[in-house]
Amino acid sequence: MKQVLFIALFLVGYTINAQNTHVSRNDGKQMIHHVYFTLKNPDSVQNKQNLKEGLQSLAAIQEVRHLIIGEPAPTFDREVIASDWHISEVIYFDSVADQDAYQIDPIHQLFVKNYSHLWSKVVVYDILID
Repeated sequence: MKQVLFIALFLVGYTINAQNTHVSRNDGKQMIHHVYFTLKNPDSVQNKQNLKEGLQSLAAIQEVRHLIIGEPAPTFDREVIASDWHISEVIYFDSVADQDAYQIDPIHQLFVKNYSHLWSKVVVYDILID
């Protein structure tokens, strides 16, 4: 009986601590989720269009506040510019918790399942907005 009580108290303490840790992860700040996709076949106009259509479906996820999809801009070639990607998305969220919910949303999971065959690499930059 003492073991059961100890386990129950441990789980309650752990849950409370996990909730407090979650809140402190972003302190109520909004965040941006920026994803860069490197395509397996970057010369395929159809593959680019398919991926963009798939990305557009992510706008239906409740937590998504704003979605931007694009390709590299034809700016001057400079040493500091990364040009090893083909399609990018930028998503604004009200919180880290909203981005966490987005990651497990069935629409996002379906997007990954249906379109991951198009890319060879994905790089993500997540930032909190000051």
